[in-house]
Amino acid sequence: MHVLGFRDGLAAAITAYARERGLLTAADPDPGARRIGEGLTAVLSVKLDHPEFCGATRGGLANEVAHLCVAEVVRERLGAWFGEQPEQADAIVARLL
Repeated sequence: MHVLGFRDGLAAAITAYARERGLLTAADPDPGARRIGEGLTAVLSVKLDHPEFCGATRGGLANEVAHLCVAEVVRERLGAWFGEQPEQADAIVARLL
């Protein structure tokens, strides 16, 4: 879930920035988390009081709270960084679109 939250937050930040800067119009579809996250590597650390795992091997985190929190933080912080570094943000977003 934290990986999905990261991808969703990333997609939301990129889509919002692209629409704000006119790189995407209202008629253009959102690029989507799957397309944006393709080939991306990131390190996430999520600490939960009551983690819930899925599967027999307990290899996947199943907390919806983790998904929502990670998505919100990534969207907010990446959006702020885009605002502080517009030249780099334009290059990154143009490459992804």
